Amino acid sequence: MGVLSHSTAFAPPPPRPDGRTNLVGLSREELEALLVANGLERFRARQVWHWIYHRGATDFAAMTTLAKPARERMAALFVVDRPTVVRDMKSVDGTRKWLLRSPDGQEVEAVHIPEEDRGTLCVSSQVGCTLTCRFCHTGTQRLVRNLETAEIVAQVMLARDHLGEWPSPKDGRMLSNVVLMGMGEPLYNYENVAKAMKIVMDGEGIAISKRKITLSTSGVVPMMRRCGEELNVNLAVSLHAVNDALRDRLVPINRKYPIAELLDACRTYPGTSNARRITFEYVMLKDVNDSPADARELARLLRGIPAKVNLIPFNPWPGSPFERSTDRAIQTFGDIVNAAGYASPVRTPRGDDILAACGQLRSDSQRKTAAERHAEQQTVLKLYAEKEAAQPI
Repeated sequence: MGVLSHSTAFAPPPPRPDGRTNLVGLSREELEALLVANGLERFRARQVWHWIYHRGATDFAAMTTLAKPARERMAALFVVDRPTVVRDMKSVDGTRKWLLRSPDGQEVEAVHIPEEDRGTLCVSSQVGCTLTCRFCHTGTQRLVRNLETAEIVAQVMLARDHLGEWPSPKDGRMLSNVVLMGMGEPLYNYENVAKAMKIVMDGEGIAISKRKITLSTSGVVPMMRRCGEELNVNLAVSLHAVNDALRDRLVPINRKYPIAELLDACRTYPGTSNARRITFEYVMLKDVNDSPADARELARLLRGIPAKVNLIPFNPWPGSPFERSTDRAIQTFGDIVNAAGYASPVRTPRGDDILAACGQLRSDSQRKTAAERHAEQQTVLKLYAEKEAAQPI
C-alpha cells in the first residue's frame, strides 16, 4: 500500500453528526493517513480495506483479523456507511431499482439489470443532471449537486449487499459490469467518478475490471482524453442525432461541443481499437431521427472510428414529448447501419414498468406536484400492466 508524501495535504471528510468519519470513498493512501493520524498502526489500513471492499463488512466487530483494541477504537472514531434505501422496486423482468437517500436528504437512483450470464449495475454520478436532454426524464430535474466519491462507490456496495455477493466472488457474479449511465453527466463530476472507479477496480477489493466498466457521456469533449488516459474504461457516447441542428435541440451540450468535435475526440480516445470499440447510443424517436437517410448519415459520420451503435427504443415517461419509433423503422435503421459495417443491436427495454429503463431515472429530490406524482403513478401502472400481460403463462 502506498504512503502519502509529507507534502500531500489530506483533509478527511467531515464527520457525521455523531462525530464519526465515514471510511467509504477514501483512497488507500487516504485511509492509511487517517488511521495513522488517529494513533492506529499503518498496516491496519490494508486489513480494513480488505474487510470493507472485499468482504463488505460494515461492523468493525466483524473485522476479526484486527486486534480487539483496534476494532474498538475504530468503532468509536469511524463508520462504514451505506445510503438509506427509500424504495426498492422490482420489475417483472427482474430489473431492480433502488431510490437511495444520503445523510443530507438528497436522493438518487441505481438500477441492477440481470442477464443469464452477467449482471449490470447502472450507477448515478449527480443528483439531478447538468444537462437538459429533451428525451431524458432525468434531464427534467435540475442539478442539485455532484455525488461524492463515497456516494458513488456505495451504490456498488449496496447492490452487492442486496445480491448477497460478499466476499467478492471471482466468477458467476450477478454484479459483473458497471455502467455510469444513471443520473447525471459523469464527466462533469470527473474527480469523484474517477476516484470511485479506481476503488471499484482495485484488485484487492471490489475488483471489477476496467474492461467491465463503461462511462457514458453526452459529449464533454475536453474531459474525454483524460478519462481514457487515467481510467482506460469503455466509452459510450450519447449521440442521438446526425446533424448539429437536431442535436442542438435534443442534446443541448452540442451547442458547445458540436458533432465534428465530438467525433474527433472519439477517434483519439485512448485504447480504442477493433477489439475495444466506442459505443454510440442512439435513442429511436418516431419521425424525429429514425429515417433511412439518418441511418446512412450515421454510418458516414462513424467512418474510421472502431464503433458499434446501440439502438435504444425510446422509453416513455410522464409528460414526455416524444414517441417510440415503430419496430419496422428501428429494424430498417439497424439494417442500414449494420450493412455499413457497424454492429447495431437493439437494446431491449428493461425495467420500464418501474421507470428504471434508459432515460427514465429521476429522484424525488426535486419536489413534485400532485399532478406530476399522479401522472407518474399512472405511467408506471400502465407499463407494468402491459409488461405483465406480455409474460408467457
